[in-house]
Amino acid sequence: FKSEYEMAPGKFLNVTNGIDHRRWLAQINPDLHALIKELIGDRYLKEAEMLTGLRKYADDKTVLAKLAEVKTKNKNRFAKYLADTQKVIVDPSSMFDSQVKRLHEYKRQLLNVLNIIHLYNQIKDNPSIEMQPRTFYFGAKAASGYYRAKRIIRLIGDVANTINNDPDVNGRIKVLFLENYRVSLAEILIPASELSEQISVAGTEASGTGNMKFMINGALTVGTLDGANVEIHDNVGDDNIFIFGLTTEDVEKLNVSGYNAYSYYDKDPDLKRILDQISQGVFGGVEYNDITSSLIIGGNGPADHYMLLADFRSYVDIQSEVSKKYADKDAWNRSSLLNIAASGVFASDRSVAEYAKLIWRI
Repeated sequence: FKSEYEMAPGKFLNVTNGIDHRRWLAQINPDLHALIKELIGDRYLKEAEMLTGLRKYADDKTVLAKLAEVKTKNKNRFAKYLADTQKVIVDPSSMFDSQVKRLHEYKRQLLNVLNIIHLYNQIKDNPSIEMQPRTFYFGAKAASGYYRAKRIIRLIGDVANTINNDPDVNGRIKVLFLENYRVSLAEILIPASELSEQISVAGTEASGTGNMKFMINGALTVGTLDGANVEIHDNVGDDNIFIFGLTTEDVEKLNVSGYNAYSYYDKDPDLKRILDQISQGVFGGVEYNDITSSLIIGGNGPADHYMLLADFRSYVDIQSEVSKKYADKDAWNRSSLLNIAASGVFASDRSVAEYAKLIWRI
């Protein structure tokens, strides 16, 4: 609509998406709702901005302990669900790290996989290394004809099988691709999640709402400055979110100057090792040359169109910061509470009110 915008710019404006907080908090996470009601009452059900009243409890250790109890209960519930339905055993004391969304290259599930393999390599190099135990959850569906997406799903499965069955790992990391990801599964997983992966390359996500659902349930976000992550960052501040990677402006500049994906592969030995392992069949005996070639060399289009290699080192570094913060339970729970307190602005009530006022004028 470029030409229309130039003629009448006032007709075009942004309304940020919202979520139904009565469903995505009160209904799916009744213990958290009960705690919030105990602290600030239940007016927030109709006036989501009332959640800001939780901020005064950010340094109350009794409240933070109760919040941690709620999360632990939800993690145990999800662990039982996995044991009952998928015959999979997970450690509820590990960090629950979730990336659940459509499987698409721009959402960069593959970047998450590269970091998981990096952690695995650290364990293989030093089997006694201390590492924050973490369970990585992937949940996704892909378009039926999207071949590359299906290859990435298969790679995640092969990486999971290798890591989950290696005795050297000894429970420090576990990888699961959840079966048949859907709303009813999200309603159990999201209250149990502690880290929300929102790692699309800057400038590609219009505005999803998964990040809002995780936030309102107390998960911390690791993400790029893309989509609604920008507004989450604005509302929670630097200390309560993990931001990494290129900005939209950085991406545009790299595209203009000429993005050389191979240089990242050539200069970063950790990254080179990971990509070589993927292409050489270390995981599942399958050689994923098609995936690695698309990142390093290109094919039908430019190499690494979504700039995973450019963001790899920044992502690895921020994940290290995530683990450090998780080790400090009070600091983590404080940030969790502050995320919940800041989430009211992402209620769909606010979105509808903005439409009514600014667009429908009713």
